Amino acid sequence: MSGKITDKSAKVALIGLGYVGLPLAVAFGRKFDTVGFDIKTARIDELRSGRDGTLETSPEELASATKLRFSSSPEDLRGRDFYIVTVPTPVDRYNTPDLTPLYRASETVGKVISPGAIVIYESTVYPGCTEEECVPVIERESGLVFNRDFFCGYSPERINPGDREHTLERIVKITSGSTPETAEAVDALYRTVVKAGTYRASSLKVAEAAKVIENSQRDLNIAFVNELAKIFRLIGIDTREVLAAAGTKWNFLKFQPGLVGGHCIGVDPYYLTHKATELGYHPEVILAGRRINDSMGRYAATETVKLMIRSGSRILGARVLQLGITFKENCPDIRNSRAADVARTLAEFGCKVDICDPWAEPEEVKRYYSLDSFRSLEGRDLSCYEAVVLTVAHDEFRRLDPERFRNSSCVIYDIKGLWPREKVDGRL
Repeated sequence: MSGKITDKSAKVALIGLGYVGLPLAVAFGRKFDTVGFDIKTARIDELRSGRDGTLETSPEELASATKLRFSSSPEDLRGRDFYIVTVPTPVDRYNTPDLTPLYRASETVGKVISPGAIVIYESTVYPGCTEEECVPVIERESGLVFNRDFFCGYSPERINPGDREHTLERIVKITSGSTPETAEAVDALYRTVVKAGTYRASSLKVAEAAKVIENSQRDLNIAFVNELAKIFRLIGIDTREVLAAAGTKWNFLKFQPGLVGGHCIGVDPYYLTHKATELGYHPEVILAGRRINDSMGRYAATETVKLMIRSGSRILGARVLQLGITFKENCPDIRNSRAADVARTLAEFGCKVDICDPWAEPEEVKRYYSLDSFRSLEGRDLSCYEAVVLTVAHDEFRRLDPERFRNSSCVIYDIKGLWPREKVDGRL
């Protein structure tokens, strides 16, 4: 396999063309015969037209991948040397890992794989998932034997949606393989597209664990400052001023309070705690952090209502403008957005909430959350609101002057700390 990588004759397939899979398909499609596969025909049609709705890849970047073709037909996956699986790994309503996309992708690969091929998983999972859950599916569907007829690698994705600085090529890539020879082939493959270099883990489990703790660590650090925000609110001091002062120490970790959503930080810790519980250990710290972070949308909404009451507003029927519904700034992804918790809680209090987000598709917001939204403040009466809540730090909102919303009773609550302290009434 190493010879095929060296002479660029290796054939690659990407299973799943979302935020992770598409940039990877484009990178490999510049060097290798590559098939980008997705079960959504609308997604395939969009990419064939030269447009990426996730905005992670530009039309110019798509055009540069001259050896890449897109397909929704599993038959086009036959004869590949490498199958790279980049499907979502969500949790269900009870925060239990939902491996359905991973199972289906493994079934697809199992039906078309040939002897000698290597299957590389990038989806975030708990340690052991590749060998315990995915490999048996491929064996069942293909009739092949693991580590004799086909092999596996694990190379966790590190894509940061909306980040044009830390892109695929600029982030060190962890690699691993089910045999020493496979590990070398997987590492060699990624070295052809990742300029920052690779780090070869000793096993699939180590690579899986490394990925899941990356986001769990960040989740816990944010939970700590979110809890500080609640404490300092009771004391009567500004959290961000405290963090700025503490940040003058060389080894102080500079995390900020806020909403923790999306399909990584807000989900990945549950994969680790699921495995721990399965093994008889009941995690405490990790789940405590999750509870704190999941509570922050309701907390921010409640603090906003308190401010409205103090300003003399009648809460029932009060008009509130929420700025932002995506899970993070400058990104159109609305999946698992905790900003939705803010809107829902305000509605529970009886407020009428208008949501403005220049990055989110209103139809998608309606379908996903049953919430109405619009993309621009242009032409709207901004003096009619009793409260404005900033939930997402889009650049468009950064350029807004909060004074535009001021009337006799309007209060402004800034979850992101985006605007000057003296121009808002409250913030995390």
